[in-house]
Amino acid sequence: MVDCWKNDAISLVEAFRSGERTPEDETQAVLSAIEKSSLNAFSYIDKEGALLRAENADVSLPLGGVPIAVKELHNVDGWPDTGASLVFKDRISQFDGTMIQRLKAAGANLIGLTTASEFGGLNCSTTKLNGITTNPWNRELTPGGSSGGSAAAVAGGIVTLGTGGDGGGSIRIPAGFCGLVGMKGTAGRIPRGPHTGIGPLTVVSGCLSRSVRDTARWYDVCAGFDPRDPYSLPKEVGWEAQLGLTDFAGSRVIVSPDLGSAIISDEVRKVVEEVAAELIAIAGLQQVVVPVSLPPIDWEWAIANQVGLYKELGERWPACEEDITKSMAFGVRMGIERYNIDIAARVEEGRTAANERMAAVFDQTDFIICASNPDIAFPAHIESNTRVAGEKVPAGNNGALTIPANISGNPAISIPAGLVDGMPVGVQIIGLQHSDRAVLDLAYLWERHNPWPLTAPNL
Repeated sequence: MVDCWKNDAISLVEAFRSGERTPEDETQAVLSAIEKSSLNAFSYIDKEGALLRAENADVSLPLGGVPIAVKELHNVDGWPDTGASLVFKDRISQFDGTMIQRLKAAGANLIGLTTASEFGGLNCSTTKLNGITTNPWNRELTPGGSSGGSAAAVAGGIVTLGTGGDGGGSIRIPAGFCGLVGMKGTAGRIPRGPHTGIGPLTVVSGCLSRSVRDTARWYDVCAGFDPRDPYSLPKEVGWEAQLGLTDFAGSRVIVSPDLGSAIISDEVRKVVEEVAAELIAIAGLQQVVVPVSLPPIDWEWAIANQVGLYKELGERWPACEEDITKSMAFGVRMGIERYNIDIAARVEEGRTAANERMAAVFDQTDFIICASNPDIAFPAHIESNTRVAGEKVPAGNNGALTIPANISGNPAISIPAGLVDGMPVGVQIIGLQHSDRAVLDLAYLWERHNPWPLTAPNL
């Protein structure tokens, strides 16, 4: 039996088309690797369906025959729809999500569901339903969350691509911890739905990938307006074909490793500064010195997200509280006890202030370069990390680097930037709304000059 493909997804499609490898062989390899893996990255496997799809794969399609992992918060018709929670352990999805429909139409072979944090609410992937998912770079540490299972499966050499969702960093955080590419597009770039919850307008869909070009192809397949997401953006073409065409000469960039408010480790700060200096030189960017001071929004962000969760739990609450992760149950209780019209007004006021502040920064720049995470990955069993370089920090520090782009809808990408203590560090590039192509191109430029390991070592 062949080993799982360790290059990117586009090269796998090319191998299928040339006859170097078959979709059947790759699918068998993936299924075998999942069975042998100790990462606990998958919560459900559609073995029979995957083998049948491999046998009938159309490799002329953009993702024809490519085994792809699906984050368990994404709906696949007939598969479990647990929300990564014991509360919904027996629920089955009755429909395909819009992104899933488009992946299927592009020939993707959906292998199974990957683990996530419960309801996508934490930056780890540890739940009562699935247990602890670990990082392929170090099995004692977390892959991050909420798209941690997808990140572990891709970095762990099992699949070349995994779906992700990002409502506060849930693509970029695990990408940073696992040495992957993680793109959060402009809000609405990839439509959500069907049955799209409108508020709080922070969540986007995307993928965890090994290469920038894989992410570009993902956008060719998945991006574009759908009426079931009224805030989705019109379709644009040529994401992959036009990759690398942006002329950055004279474009302005702010280098703010901590994004003005996060507490980050000295080692991470050093990596970000070194990468930024090199990227400025090779791209011909103009560094501008502009203070970045974004208002804290983590509390408002967290409590606003409890409305949808409370609705989903419905009459099951509070009887289901013991089945819910401690941190998530606390959030629901806090929402019930404290959310009122005054808090709702404060949330909207905070979002408006955050958006105005971000817009004011981008009046003076085209890009911001900062860290993706405050530190390297933390221990896998921890639900809510409160340490950076051994020092105690507020829980809200976990999302201080990523949540701002969700609030204002800016595109942001995490790319591998190097190692600290043998663990990946991600650098984040944030652009102005609708400048997704330029953000991808800047990441692509870095990738061409500084190729990174596509999977964790010693798999």
